[in-house]
Amino acid sequence: MDRLMIALEIMAKGMGGIFVACLVIMAAVWVMSKLSGRNK
Repeated sequence: MDRLMIALEIMAKGMGGIFVACLVIMAAVWVMSKLSGRNK
């Protein structure tokens, strides 16, 4: 049971990291679209 909890904790950290990476990429795309829209 202890190993299962450790595995779930590692998996949750990995999924959290993927979620944060997606948010960062989406924010970067949003900022770049705003900057390029202003120039046109």
